[in-house]
Amino acid sequence: MQKQRPKHLDLGKIRLPLPGIVSILHRISGVALFFSLPLLIYLLSGSLSSAETFDSYRAVVAHPLMKLILIGFLWAFLHHAVAGIRFLLLDIHKGLELQTARATAKLVLVVSLSLTVILGAILW
Repeated sequence: MQKQRPKHLDLGKIRLPLPGIVSILHRISGVALFFSLPLLIYLLSGSLSSAETFDSYRAVVAHPLMKLILIGFLWAFLHHAVAGIRFLLLDIHKGLELQTARATAKLVLVVSLSLTVILGAILW
């Protein structure tokens, strides 16, 4: 019996479920945090070295584009943390049922985006 398999995958037509999207975003946010760590440590060490460099860094951070970038890093951190808690619960076999997994995936997105909006508005 010959199976009718596609000759190529059309990635635009494949619909990933919400838990899969949360998983991919968790990986992307982890990579973004990893690669941004040297820059953030450099900025922190420079801002702590003297009052003049702190004032110059403060002027750079006041730029709206830099604020958006930092809010992006804030989202990456918050999403990675909240999704990490979800994955830790999945590792101890809590929330493995389909409906629970979908609900916790929605909760991760809602909580991380809400916290990003709240903290981003406070920091802006």
